Parts: sequence; C-alpha cells; structure tokens
Amino acid sequence: MALMDKMKAQAAQLAQKAQEAGKAGQSKIVDVQAKRRADGLLRELGAAVYAQRTGSATGDTAGDIDRLVSELSKLESENGPLDASDTGSSAGEATNENENPPEGGFTL
Repeated sequence: MALMDKMKAQAAQLAQKAQEAGKAGQSKIVDVQAKRRADGLLRELGAAVYAQRTGSATGDTAGDIDRLVSELSKLESENGPLDASDTGSSAGEATNENENPPEGGFTL
C-alpha cells in the first residue's frame, strides 16, 4: 500500500503543478489581450491627434480623442501602466545600423 500512497501523492503534486501552470498561462493570455487592446487604442488616438493637428479632423475627432483617453485610462487602471515604448514592434523591428551583420557577412 505504501507504493499506492506514494503514487497518489505524486499524482496530487502533478495535478497541483498543472493547475498552477494553467493559471499562469491564463494570466499571460489576459496580459497579452490587454496589451493588444492598448496598442489598438493608442494607434487610434495617434491617428485622431494627427488628423486634428494636420487639419483633416472631423467634427467627431475631439470626442473620439476624449473617448480614447478615457478607455486608455480605464485599461491602465485595470491592468497597470501602459508600455507604449514598443507599439511599433509588431509591424517589424527597425534594425540598428551598428549591429553586427548576420552570420556570413551579408548586410541588407
């Protein structure tokens, strides 16, 4: 019976670890979704401000800016500070000219 008790204890430990991993994964998904939402809102806000500054704004632009700022503030209060420093990374990262060339000496 001691063997059976050890197996049950190990199964319980594995179940606990799997549950913790599941919770961590779910938390990561929520974080990624919040970041994507913030990135989209920041992009819309930038477009609205750009339209306003270049004179191509519509009558709704000021209201849109207020709405977007409000949504961003709510998102920030729910998920912590926004990190807008890397919002352009999904479109392709800019390469630094001082970086070493890829293996083989090729440069683009």
